[in-house]
Amino acid sequence: MNPQRDIDLINQLLAPGVETDWLEFKKDNFEPDMLGVRTSALANAARLAGKDCAYMLWGIDDSRAAVVGTRFNPDIQKAHSQELAFWLARQLQPSIAFEFRRVEHPEGLVVILEIPAATSSPVAFKNIPYIRIGSAMPKLTDYPERYQQLIERLRPYTWEHALARQYVSGDEVLSLLDYSSYFKLTQQPLPDNRQGIFDKLEAERLIQKDVGEYWNITNLGAILFAHDLTLFSNSLARKAVRFIAYAGKNKAAQVSHRVEGKKGYAVGFEGLIEYIKDILPKNEHIDLALRTEEPLFPTIAVREVIANALIHQDMTITGAGPQVEVFRDRMEITNPGKPLVPAERMIDLPPRSRNEALAALMRRMGMCEEQGSGLDKVIASIELYQLPPPLFREEASAMQVVLYGPRTFAQMTPEERVRACYHHAVLKFLSGERMKNATLCERFGIESRNAAQASTVIKKAKESELIREADPEHPRAGYVPWWA
Repeated sequence: MNPQRDIDLINQLLAPGVETDWLEFKKDNFEPDMLGVRTSALANAARLAGKDCAYMLWGIDDSRAAVVGTRFNPDIQKAHSQELAFWLARQLQPSIAFEFRRVEHPEGLVVILEIPAATSSPVAFKNIPYIRIGSAMPKLTDYPERYQQLIERLRPYTWEHALARQYVSGDEVLSLLDYSSYFKLTQQPLPDNRQGIFDKLEAERLIQKDVGEYWNITNLGAILFAHDLTLFSNSLARKAVRFIAYAGKNKAAQVSHRVEGKKGYAVGFEGLIEYIKDILPKNEHIDLALRTEEPLFPTIAVREVIANALIHQDMTITGAGPQVEVFRDRMEITNPGKPLVPAERMIDLPPRSRNEALAALMRRMGMCEEQGSGLDKVIASIELYQLPPPLFREEASAMQVVLYGPRTFAQMTPEERVRACYHHAVLKFLSGERMKNATLCERFGIESRNAAQASTVIKKAKESELIREADPEHPRAGYVPWWA
């Protein structure tokens, strides 16, 4: 922690001259049970007040809110024969990441106890939650109206709003973040003054005010608009997109291209997509005697699948980030975190994201399709190119999507044909239509005289319980997905 920031923080907390429900002053009183009760009360009161943290300051004369110094040293203080911080952590439920800091303030030694506001549930000391009302610390359950208000305000941890960099100057904010890209991508005019820029970035929760004239950069601001993610923490830098292209069909083949991303997602997304398009092999297509080259994979499919990997990853899994791997016959896009929607229902069910602020802003900037219309367009573009169906694969702690290069119906595996049949039935259902033998023939490029091939695939899809007859009494009415 920056010592100067702590001095500025102390001065800012003392400036009003009074304690609040989330701020308490002490000189030397550090009796353990008193400390436990107040930690619980302040954590709960901070959430009610809409604060991220509560504070206890030692070395303060509370009658005049002035620094006078303290003899309290939390590093050597014992509580019931245990280290104070260890004992306190064991007495609080749920465990919270409080922190003691000793600060050499110009007016004397000050000890700060920084207490995170309650998040998932009220913070209790020895199984009893407390609340601060004025200078009193009653049990929270004795005030049911405050208890109910607190429950309504509790929220789960939101990764996007946590801090990527704390206590940075305005110049550092403008140096670390590509703020001009934010205004360009959100189609807003660039303000002609610094304050206008900071106002917009703060309203978007890309930055937030810190003490003094300093700022904090949130994870959302860094992951989207960082010039260089390596200038932030290692855990954030590992969330950059990693790209690897192999010369063969597996990872034993020679690596032909490798890019370790450094830019924020919004800043580097278009460049990544263009880079992938340029290095992908092309598929030759002849139409009406004209020879053209088409990309191996539909651009909209590549774009949407990569954007989904960025949006839906589990940001709390450290040491892992989105990865794009290209082989001679396929592309694999992997992101950390198991999906919140079953793999077989990803096309039709509304997406659920762990990172709602990230997802909403990426959609506003046109980096992916509107909510709920992305993967169906991926499947539709795959069908248009008559490619093998993509594979949505859940792994132990990751999600992977595989896009395959061109192969004829005869070259597809039986499993791929059945999966393509299911995807086709889903698309038809979402369009208010029904899959039929003729539509499946068109999807596979099967000539009408060979329609029995499509019938065989439909039969196997029914046996796998992926599709069913729309109307059992009228089999020719077509087929719908099993869940329809």
